Amino acid sequence: MSDHSTTSSFGSVIRKRSLSRRTLLRGMGTAIGLPLLDAMVPSMTATAATPAAAENLRRVGYIYVPMGYNPKEWTPQGETLENLPSSLSPLEAVKEQVTVISGMDLQNAYPGSHATSNAAFLSAAQAKLTESSDYSLGITVDQIAAKHFGHQTQLPSLELSMDLLSTVGQCDNGYACVYQNNLSWSSDNTPLPSEAHPRIVFESMFGEGGTPEQRQSALQKRASLLDSVTTEIKRLQGRLGASDRNKVDQYLESIREVERRIEHAERTAKDNPLPDLDRPVGVPVAFADHARLMFDLQLLAFQGDITRIVTFQLAREASTRTYPEIGVPEPHHPVTHHGGNPEKLAKVAKINQFHVQLFAEFLEKMGATPEGDGTLLDHSLYMYGSGMGDPDAHNHHDLPILVAGGAAGRMQGGRHMLFEGEEPLANLHLTLLNKVGVPMESFADSTGALEL
Repeated sequence: MSDHSTTSSFGSVIRKRSLSRRTLLRGMGTAIGLPLLDAMVPSMTATAATPAAAENLRRVGYIYVPMGYNPKEWTPQGETLENLPSSLSPLEAVKEQVTVISGMDLQNAYPGSHATSNAAFLSAAQAKLTESSDYSLGITVDQIAAKHFGHQTQLPSLELSMDLLSTVGQCDNGYACVYQNNLSWSSDNTPLPSEAHPRIVFESMFGEGGTPEQRQSALQKRASLLDSVTTEIKRLQGRLGASDRNKVDQYLESIREVERRIEHAERTAKDNPLPDLDRPVGVPVAFADHARLMFDLQLLAFQGDITRIVTFQLAREASTRTYPEIGVPEPHHPVTHHGGNPEKLAKVAKINQFHVQLFAEFLEKMGATPEGDGTLLDHSLYMYGSGMGDPDAHNHHDLPILVAGGAAGRMQGGRHMLFEGEEPLANLHLTLLNKVGVPMESFADSTGALEL
């Protein structure tokens, strides 16, 4: 086992009761970060000056869902979340850590398309109308956070999705597919491709690099990633207290379980008679199983401090995915062109509820994962939502937005906040950046921070 930030021997670090937060378990093609342990907090040191300090534990994530919502089944009545509407009902167990925000506007997403809805969601910028490679947008909020504290972790940020990004050229009313495919941009003309295959994400988080061939060779020489660090695990466990041993055991078992599920999906891929053409080969057949796996990878990434910044495109704009498992066998996109039809609106609400359910399960897991003086959810901040309001009108007014997590004590949940008029979504982005310790006075078309 080695440590990026110290040259001290493992034993001497333990004697000082100050195991580095950057300590890794290393094996053949493997580098596994550890959760926050008591041994990483030096004795006789004020909490505020340790890795366990709330100021040092902030994470931020952004989850995108496409094609708007059914506001009647989404928007709470009043200022509390006492009675959740049907689309938000899965949040019941975690609603004290959730704020529903109504009235957000995304003016720079007009003239109103699927491509601009996705592109403007985190950039609040106007996409250049082009079908070619001279595309231009703006830096997204996740990458502003990455520039501020992404250097503190193994990966500056993690970009995830559920679908293959195989389409190129023009995708939507004269806009290049790059706008619809990519949620995260590190500069005006640099989109960051997302990854939908759990195995590739897993290896990027826990593999030690090398060419794809070298990593595949290392994988074939061991049954599991954890097999290559067995000796290091034993050395570590022999020097930790009971509480830390339990934390490490649970974390490593979570890694092993995720790896098992990835391997199972890869083994059974050939047995899937009706492949989803938008889905990578070797991922779970069921959408929900794939999504849960991608959420669990985010949880591991935060728990092991592999990254503190995540974006996740839960579904793509203009998606024709069907959801027969929840009673919506029709393709998602055509259903959203509801024309006021009550049956179609009910199906939009069902899809909204299904997506929120997957997010709620993830929040519950974060809330059940202890860390420092709280939980992963206490120390994280997630924004969940869409760049489209009414999908039938393709408008960008009164967007469906949720904010979840405690932001290390800076965010209060259990509320419904309604902003009148045309409140720029950029104001919310600015506010959330400030809450996770990224000092900004303006962002895109913001007019000022919000009182949250």
